Amino acid sequence: MKRAILVVSFGTTYDDTRKLTIEAVENRIKSEYDGYEVRRAFTSKFVIKVLKDRDGIFVDTPEEALEKLYTEGYEAAFIQPLHLLSGSEYNKLRCTVEEFKRKNLFQEIKLGNPILYKYEDYKLLVEVIKDIVEGKNAVVFMGHGSYSYSNTCYAELQTLLWNMGYKNVFIGTMEGEPSIADVIKWIKENEIKEVMLAPFMLMSGGHAKNDMCGEQETSWKNIIEKQGVKVDVYLHGLGELPKFQEIYLKHLEEICYC
Repeated sequence: MKRAILVVSFGTTYDDTRKLTIEAVENRIKSEYDGYEVRRAFTSKFVIKVLKDRDGIFVDTPEEALEKLYTEGYEAAFIQPLHLLSGSEYNKLRCTVEEFKRKNLFQEIKLGNPILYKYEDYKLLVEVIKDIVEGKNAVVFMGHGSYSYSNTCYAELQTLLWNMGYKNVFIGTMEGEPSIADVIKWIKENEIKEVMLAPFMLMSGGHAKNDMCGEQETSWKNIIEKQGVKVDVYLHGLGELPKFQEIYLKHLEEICYC
């Protein structure tokens, strides 16, 4: 049986962070799944267009990638998303996979889970976070967030962190809650004078470089500094860390070998 693994993410226009995160995950999959074809797809049509027009780089959407795999005679397709939670992008991907199931084009087609899905995933992610926050006075993570039910994942992870003794860590989001206003409230309540600001995202892309620590007044760095707090910036995506990558590999193993 011809088998393929499709690695799906929102995508990024930043070459440096793409190589450190998306390509790093893909390379680990290639090294561990001999005999499988490993392909890439992005869900953002904007990112796909920028890469095509600016760099001559062509990336498929999930629909295009699956159509190509079928046309090329692949009988099994395993889709592993690089999303952090079951938000809108993941749900769109799930709908795409369900549509291909209805078409009956593949003998086998399965979709893997995002990073935060089962309770044990949260515990694994705490182990990743530990390596970042160890020895730091206070750390604020900026997540993308979502206005859907999936945003509760951040609160669940926050509770687990605090219960495990990491009272110096706070996770805020750009969309939904907890917001930057909640971040400021936490900083004031704990009389924090110095904090490390880090992206709670797969990649250190546009959101991290602009919304988190950009020059504009609305960046989280500038908003926090206006409170008289010294801000250090950790500009690395979670996807750069081997322990984080291993969670994706674990989820992929669940659909490839179950």
